Amino acid sequence: MKKITLTFDNGPTPGITERILEILKERGIKSTFFVVGEQLKQPGGSALLDDIVAAGHWVGNHSLTHSIAFGDSTERGYAVREISETQALIGERSANAPLFRPFGNFGKLGPHLLNEEALAYLLAHRFTCVSWNSVPHDWDDQEHWVERCLADVERQDWTVVVLHDIENAALARLEELLDHLQRQQVQFVQAFPEDVVLLRGGHVVSLQSSYVAGRA
Repeated sequence: MKKITLTFDNGPTPGITERILEILKERGIKSTFFVVGEQLKQPGGSALLDDIVAAGHWVGNHSLTHSIAFGDSTERGYAVREISETQALIGERSANAPLFRPFGNFGKLGPHLLNEEALAYLLAHRFTCVSWNSVPHDWDDQEHWVERCLADVERQDWTVVVLHDIENAALARLEELLDHLQRQQVQFVQAFPEDVVLLRGGHVVSLQSSYVAGRA
């Protein structure tokens, strides 16, 4: 049976995240929300995070500003600040091991994901770091993202899809996607397959050197 792990990045967003939580609750689906620190600082952001956790979803750190990929930054201390300040905002609402997903620049995988500073911090603070294998572009291609996601599910056994709980992204067609997946009897799981887990609890799992800036 094929599996899919749903994840939602870049929120929480008032008016969007609540509805996504309702849809997931109606279908008994658990997911992970990779939150942006600046969103947590906005009115209602922290309360939405409480709602996410109360509903049984996992919470992950997706940086403070979601602005510059770590591997593209030359500013000393930037990666540590982006991770640590967001984790402080998440606090005790994190998963058992703190969970992190790097900023991918339109879903690309490559050396822009991490730098040595980010990697050292994640290892020292025993983070689990995960990537993805499906980015259907819900935020910039409303017409085709559902079909693109379904194609990804068709070609692989376990799909980890990046959706977004922001305006003009996954919400409008989320139920349509879930209808298709449930008709196809795809199993919804909350866990992550090993091939997208770069670090687990501060230990290297499948981290490729090509994901860290400056490494061969």
